[in-house]
Amino acid sequence: MAHTPSVHQRRRMPTAAELNSIPWLSLLTHEERQQIESELVVSDPQPGDYVCRVGRPATYWFGVVSGLLKMSSDNESGQTMTFTGVPPGGWFGEGTALKREVYRYNIQPLRASVVAGLPVDTFHWLIDHSLGFNRFIMNQLNERLGQFIAARELDRMNNPELRLARNLATLFNPVLFSGVGEVLRITQQELAYLVGLSRQRVNEALKVLEARQLIRVEYGGLRILDLQGLRTAQFMDIK
Repeated sequence: MAHTPSVHQRRRMPTAAELNSIPWLSLLTHEERQQIESELVVSDPQPGDYVCRVGRPATYWFGVVSGLLKMSSDNESGQTMTFTGVPPGGWFGEGTALKREVYRYNIQPLRASVVAGLPVDTFHWLIDHSLGFNRFIMNQLNERLGQFIAARELDRMNNPELRLARNLATLFNPVLFSGVGEVLRITQQELAYLVGLSRQRVNEALKVLEARQLIRVEYGGLRILDLQGLRTAQFMDIK
């Protein structure tokens, strides 16, 4: 049986277009960028691959160039709990990289993706030398705190329209996921994985959000019409 190279073994140098998609590079000075740009790598994880795995030490700080990843873990009974999705522009795992810990979650692609990686030692060099990079990381950590507080609230929500609205608001976060813009390329099945609902129930909930003029369903994805509405809308009156 032929051996399939790992995600790490498939790494390569990023193209100019891929470098331009990395949001924090523009915050570095010319000297800082020259110092670290050659350290950046990209790879092409496919469904079934692991970008990060529970218990493995952090060797890179990762970001999504294209595609869609999910963050999850397995509980004691073997059931998978999905925490969030990571769309384009999203960089994740800065807390683990800062503390040089092992991962407490799995990161896997929901579709063919391109992921960039910065070695942890280079990440720490930027923390020590770059004011612009430190500001980016502080913003990331602040937004991440709000994201996980919202996730705890979502755990207590039984209304599917509300669950979907709040999850979509998270995926459209302009600070954490700068590459999404106004249109998120995602399928209903991928949404079902992330939200923890059936595909049929996601379809029904999308129709409710569209009727509220919060989103518009387009070919291959969703267009955001009212981000604040997704964050605050109530659906107790929906039967």
